Amino acid sequence: MAAVILSMLYKVTRKLLMVPGVLLRRNTSKDAELLVFRQENAVLRRQLAGPVRYV
Repeated sequence: MAAVILSMLYKVTRKLLMVPGVLLRRNTSKDAELLVFRQENAVLRRQLAGPVRYV
């Protein structure tokens, strides 16, 4: 019984400690995602022969 309680307490503590990390990482991951999309867009533009048309 004590092992189950300790296991649950451990899982809850881990989840609570992850919250600040997720909040701090939110802006960084957004910036990284934008950089990846910009690079992908640049690569795709180089592969096209004509001008880019957004539909």
